[in-house]
Amino acid sequence: MTSQDIILTGDRTTGSLHLGHYVGSLRNRVLLQDRCQQFLLLADAQALTDNMGNYLKVRDNVLQVALDYLAVGIDPAKSTIFIQSLVPELTELASYYLNLVTVSRLERNPTIKDEIKQRGYERDIPAGFLTYPAAQAADITAFKATIVPVGEDQIPMIEQTNEIVRRFNASVETAPILVEAKAMVPEVGARLPGIDGKAKMSKSLGNTLTLSASADEIRQAVKMMYTDPNHLRVSDPGQVEGNVVFSYLDAFHPNIELVKRLKDHYRLGGLGDTVIKQHLEECLQELLAPIRQRREEYARDPAAVLAMLKEGTARARQVAAVTLSEVKAAMGLNYY
Repeated sequence: MTSQDIILTGDRTTGSLHLGHYVGSLRNRVLLQDRCQQFLLLADAQALTDNMGNYLKVRDNVLQVALDYLAVGIDPAKSTIFIQSLVPELTELASYYLNLVTVSRLERNPTIKDEIKQRGYERDIPAGFLTYPAAQAADITAFKATIVPVGEDQIPMIEQTNEIVRRFNASVETAPILVEAKAMVPEVGARLPGIDGKAKMSKSLGNTLTLSASADEIRQAVKMMYTDPNHLRVSDPGQVEGNVVFSYLDAFHPNIELVKRLKDHYRLGGLGDTVIKQHLEECLQELLAPIRQRREEYARDPAAVLAMLKEGTARARQVAAVTLSEVKAAMGLNYY
């Protein structure tokens, strides 16, 4: 990765961000902004693909997600934060890309197939939802992103973007216009287990811990966390694998050697769940307290946050407009 790399990443605006987002992408974005040119997309248009009718929810969460970005340390002077729906060039690019992909190929996309199943759509699939891979390809290629940080479940989306890139470049007689991107998957997967032991932390399952959680909410969440159901007495040997508390300690505790010692002790027996939960709570309280404080400070001046978004969106439009112009010229759509 070099300073020449361009990063495109973002989040759907369907709610405040949680610890799964933090470990999966947010903390990496803070590091990446000092190494690369980074664009952060507030994906309100994508959120509408399965939230038609929930317009105010999607709109209001643009500000909430922006606050989360600022709170974790994303600097708008280093990263361009923008609102997807206010960059119409993305919509126009997506409309051209839809001619480069078939319905059957969209239906075969593993990410789309899984999400259709999760939502129980069967054949009643919103067209915007089914065709989102083309819209995501527009988001990525508009900024000529070379790297897209994603979870493993999103890799098929990047693969389909690159298929569209290759088909477009092969269809025009000019030099290649669009750039292929590489998926960057974090070492700790974005799918942090929920506090209830479910495989995925998800707002819809109600098993998340938001970045704005209060000290009491953190305490209660840790108390509720799934451990080893067979670890009935402190003296009993315990299982680390599948133990949510240890999954969180692996993801967030800065002292790797301490976590290793706790695991060894737990496996042998003689270490109670209360003790490991205490270590985790202390870790999460220390992590989230400054994030919560910064978020509260930014939230006191929402007008300033919106002004920041307006400026970032204007910068994003300038970049996307150049790519769109190149694409249209390559297709011969530059009439005058």
